[in-house]
Amino acid sequence: MDWWEWGAGAFEEAKRRDTPVLLSVGYAACHWCHVMAHESFEDEATAAYMNEHFVNIKVDREERPDVDAVYMAATTAMTGSGGWPMTVVLDHDGNPFFAGTYFPDMPRHGQPAFTQVLQALSEAWTQRRSEIGAVAENVRQHLAAISGTAGAAGDWRVDVAAAVETLAGEFDPMAGGFGGAPKFPPSMVLEFLRRTAFSASETDSSAPESDVSRRASHMLARTVAAMSGGGIYDQVGGGFARYTVDRGWVVPHFEKMLYDNAQLIGLYARLGTELGDRVARESADWMIRELGTAEGGFASALDADSEGVEGKFYVWTPAELVEALGAEDGAWAAEVFEVTDAGTFEEGASTLQLRHRPDDTERLEAVKARLLAAREERVRPARDDKVVAAWNGLALSGLVDAGVLLGEPRYVDAAVAAADLLWRVHVRGARLLRVSRDGAAGAHAGVLEDYGCVAGGFLSLVQATGDSAWLDRATALLDTALTHFRAEDGGFYDTADDAEALVTRPRDASDNASPGGTSAMVHALVTAHALTGEGRYRTAAEEALAATSNLMTKAPRFAGWSLAAAATMKDGPLEIAVVGPPGPDRDALALAARRKAGAVVVVADEAREDIPLLRSRTPVDGKAAAYVCRGFVCERPVTEVADLERAHT
Repeated sequence: MDWWEWGAGAFEEAKRRDTPVLLSVGYAACHWCHVMAHESFEDEATAAYMNEHFVNIKVDREERPDVDAVYMAATTAMTGSGGWPMTVVLDHDGNPFFAGTYFPDMPRHGQPAFTQVLQALSEAWTQRRSEIGAVAENVRQHLAAISGTAGAAGDWRVDVAAAVETLAGEFDPMAGGFGGAPKFPPSMVLEFLRRTAFSASETDSSAPESDVSRRASHMLARTVAAMSGGGIYDQVGGGFARYTVDRGWVVPHFEKMLYDNAQLIGLYARLGTELGDRVARESADWMIRELGTAEGGFASALDADSEGVEGKFYVWTPAELVEALGAEDGAWAAEVFEVTDAGTFEEGASTLQLRHRPDDTERLEAVKARLLAAREERVRPARDDKVVAAWNGLALSGLVDAGVLLGEPRYVDAAVAAADLLWRVHVRGARLLRVSRDGAAGAHAGVLEDYGCVAGGFLSLVQATGDSAWLDRATALLDTALTHFRAEDGGFYDTADDAEALVTRPRDASDNASPGGTSAMVHALVTAHALTGEGRYRTAAEEALAATSNLMTKAPRFAGWSLAAAATMKDGPLEIAVVGPPGPDRDALALAARRKAGAVVVVADEAREDIPLLRSRTPVDGKAAAYVCRGFVCERPVTEVADLERAHT
């Protein structure tokens, strides 16, 4: 294949040759992208036809989310659905006139062969150009209309009870999660439910639990237990796969993504339960061990396939368990992990599930360690080594939460190392670059989610380390985003005002598997306001959240991170400064502060000017004290954990 990079050169070549442009969008861990590449792009006859009749562009959606967003919107509009691999055919101005996803090499399941599609498109280009022009213009107008109305604003103060009610209607009471198959980890929705579940007790510990709080708590607890006990969770090595093909979390699509695990590590750590602590610790260890790069960052993903077979690295048969563990432990492991002769996957193999932890936890941990060692002898899935700014920003936040809540300083150290890489390699004069590899940054400009997630990660480090340099760096990124990404209605575009012009300027306020740019910015802006007292950050957060009000009300499953922000912003967030001499007393106060949902917490030895939340905060009678404020109202400082737990302003 003669692949071109996305850019003006490819369109100029298409115009010179008078051919259409074929755009193929995928990503490294996408199973069906690899299948289509093997079936079609690596086939000599197909490749020759494509090279002759099209100018072909290959785009990694993780490097160019702006290009992906524009043409995914077109694909969804033209076909009713989307996904990857995405195949879009464009005119010389970049307007799409045909779109689809995977096409087989032979007619199959009611789909034409890819070569048939190519031949029909080439004939239409040469013989029915006017029809193509009409289709392209209609799609262009539709995309422009979507972009123009994406920010329809309302009141950011969302009806939490109504959102919980809608989510309850989509909740799967048998398996947890929302909807049917396939099932994706609803990380951001779960954080909204967590904040809702505990909000009543935090504002009035004597009040009876509300129905809204009970329902939120039930959906949260059922889902986190079901996911961590299912095959979507790597019971041997830690970490979550991207999604399951079934509703019961049993059989995953086996790729492991950084963005999923970064969020889930933080979520499970914040639960404050034995289950949450264990899963957060196992997954943080896995992320550092298997996604950590030599430069200190985190790679994007592990593939689903090894030796050309999806899931081969992760699944087991009863015989393989016996071979790895011996007869007695092998039989015990098969029972514990629900591995049967029939299997839950392909060819009699099973994913490992752990729905009920055995009483003999020492034996369980020993068996897991031996299985992990045995699995290391298998051929490993490939790793996508590119470092994506936004996802590394999420990793900073997840690792910080795990580090401070589980008492694991090495997680915070790993976050600092990744943040140093982002600042050193990805930041150029307060402008972000999207990706790097082997310590060298690529040319692609950062998009809104990069600014929001990286700034949010830096602000997490302020709270974990007390290093004000991260506050300065975070606010520099936020100021850049406010200057270059803000829309007229107070919302945000996904690309900067000086970014490469596409068919339309992408703007999407929804969350997907990772936070959308708008919701990521809202969280970072709210935290920056709490730490600095700068009212403009709070104002910007409220205006941006208002631009997503319709989405939060009508489709809460796709606005979980915005809802989590709205739940916290309603009366807060809590702003807590813990000041005093290092030691057990201060540590206990800091942990109690950090357990409060959505709280912004900073810890120091004494009052400091470089972090405004610490100004004029001093120990009380030489003892560590916690200063609690919310909504411009502060309580008297407290020195006892019990008093802090009751504090709510």
